[in-house]
Amino acid sequence: MSEPVTPRRPRAVVIGASAAGLFAAGVLAEFADVTLVERDVLPKGPEPRRGVPQARHAHLVWSGGVRAFDELLPGLVGDIVARGGRLVHIMRDMVSRAPNEVWFRRFAATHHRNLVCSRDLLDSVLRERVLADRRITLRQDATALTLDGSRRRVTGVRVRAGGEVSSLAAELIVDASGRGSRAPVWLQDLGVPKVAEREVDAGVVYATRHFRAPGSTADIAFPLVNVQANPARAPGRGGIILPVEGDRWIVTLSGSRNGEPSGEAEAFAEFALGLSDPVLGILIKNADPIGTVVTTRSTANRRRHYESVKRWPDGFVVLGDAVATYNPVYGHGLTVAAQSALALRAVLRSGGLTAPGTARRLQRAATRPVAAAWDLAVGQDALYPGATEVPPNGVERFLARFIDRAVETGAGNPRALGALLDVMSMEKPATRLFSPDMLIPMVFGPRKPRLDSAPLTDRERRTAGV
Repeated sequence: MSEPVTPRRPRAVVIGASAAGLFAAGVLAEFADVTLVERDVLPKGPEPRRGVPQARHAHLVWSGGVRAFDELLPGLVGDIVARGGRLVHIMRDMVSRAPNEVWFRRFAATHHRNLVCSRDLLDSVLRERVLADRRITLRQDATALTLDGSRRRVTGVRVRAGGEVSSLAAELIVDASGRGSRAPVWLQDLGVPKVAEREVDAGVVYATRHFRAPGSTADIAFPLVNVQANPARAPGRGGIILPVEGDRWIVTLSGSRNGEPSGEAEAFAEFALGLSDPVLGILIKNADPIGTVVTTRSTANRRRHYESVKRWPDGFVVLGDAVATYNPVYGHGLTVAAQSALALRAVLRSGGLTAPGTARRLQRAATRPVAAAWDLAVGQDALYPGATEVPPNGVERFLARFIDRAVETGAGNPRALGALLDVMSMEKPATRLFSPDMLIPMVFGPRKPRLDSAPLTDRERRTAGV
């Protein structure tokens, strides 16, 4: 009697070991044997790598992303916290000033938590979890060159590694190669119509320096301190202090056109002291710096509308920064990566990987978290002079004013703050801002008066030596 034939599992290729690529690979391993193609040689631990040049800057994961992390890889957030990350309560463990220059009161009533750590630590733990899956094969130091197939179906990707070019055939190719994605060119080469794009560029420059946590701040779980830029007062300048593992502070300063921070070490604290509120400069003036200042100028919001392509080819999906990039100040990139992977999993569980039209459904499903983050970022950045060729229309200006009112209301009312954070954390859609939790306090109150300075406690000030 002949042995039963075991059906071959489908094959998938993920281009890029970005966070989006790693989450996608983890999802796809449930349905296929996965090859992860990465241009860099990945570090063994929490170390920087060439393919993530922005990793030195401050990063956080909103609570919608925290939830998605653990839905995708149960225990992932706990692993990160066990290695030095923190779950920071919003707003109890934060000192934050909104773009309209309103300081939030440190209410403790909400459930929201941000995951705070260095990007190197987050990426290291995520890589370790995903690459431990035997169904995933890593091909590093390998560059994706172009797609195989036709405008109707992508059948593989050509890869150069070690001076040789080979073709990897697969039922599904996922491009998660980031800002530098070549997907628009690859698709045009196959005869797919040009993908519509939009860019909103406030001209923001980031400068980051790491410091040893000053005084005894490392002993008390010092709060995250954030002064957001005000688009109504261009140039917009702001910054953030992010206490992270290793008793360090990551301090990232930002400025839009004609107000950019420099890469000069001597000018770093001076820029922080020159913000419309000098609290960041005051806090770091006695801190010992670690290393040099790192700057980034590639901060434009850029979105490619793959979901609108009329005849999308089977076998190909684009995710993460390859679809849309956002001004990093809003901190939504990692949350979008995780929520897009959840959308990927939901579609595959309902219809399978090889069914006709699956790629189109996947692309459209991944658009929902992209659109939510895009609206939050562009709603602010489009107000900067020269940010976009198409100025905000009447509806967009109305929404911007409404959000300013929502922020002011949430700063002084815990019920309204909960509604605001549901949206900012990407847990609920923007319609949540029009719920009674927001509208009743907005119209009738009660609300507490505005704070006139950063709400640091006396103990926090003493430990920082200010």
